[in-house]
Amino acid sequence: MAENDTDEAGTAVREYRTEELAEAAGIPVRTLRFYRERKLLPPPRREGRIAWYDDHHLARLRTIAALLERGHTLGGIAELTAAFENGRDVSQLGELLGIGWSEETPVRLSPEALADHFEGEVTPENLAASLDLGYLATDGETIVHVSRRLLDVSSALVREGVPLAAVLETGRRVRGHADALAGLFTELITAHIGDEAVARLRPLAKSVVEAELTMAMDRLRQPPTREDPTPEDPTLAGQTREGQTRQPPTREGQTPAS
Repeated sequence: MAENDTDEAGTAVREYRTEELAEAAGIPVRTLRFYRERKLLPPPRREGRIAWYDDHHLARLRTIAALLERGHTLGGIAELTAAFENGRDVSQLGELLGIGWSEETPVRLSPEALADHFEGEVTPENLAASLDLGYLATDGETIVHVSRRLLDVSSALVREGVPLAAVLETGRRVRGHADALAGLFTELITAHIGDEAVARLRPLAKSVVEAELTMAMDRLRQPPTREDPTPEDPTLAGQTREGQTRQPPTREGQTPAS
């Protein structure tokens, strides 16, 4: 291990040989080399035949471990790191977007590319609403959208004729319901299993929400049914309000049974 350089702030930069970095990250050397081959790690500094890594590489390895533990695939992690390779380091993603690590893949866009997604709808008001919701962040002259899926869905709705302002307002309302649902499942899992199981069991919560949303939308499409017939309903003929069969009127001096 070596400390032979300083960063812009004048702080000593710690460097690691391959074996040292693997030990610090708690992974086998072969796993480290595999990550490097998959381009999940930036290239090391070369000094002859020696590869020198630093704390940025160690932070990246710890990030990869955390994402794998939360169910991400190596392919998805590779896409995420590639999206930020030319901008901020992947370890700064949460700070940039104001969120913790999520399963969503951020998208870097130029202002022109954003306008192409929402032709005629990129107004100052809509930009302000998107920034307020946390859907967008700025990184220099580049715009970062928090989620590839949300970007695709919102642009598809706009192409179908839904105003972007309405999409964003619906997104704001959905956010409130999503926060409530997340609270319910987190409370359930924490109370009966433990806080450490929340990330592991998150896919189960997602499946429940998706199934319930699908069934709820199906129910909304069903025609209304009349549970209580109106007095004009012909089926009421011969019945009282209590559901009893009406008896025909009797002649004076007769009982209904006579």
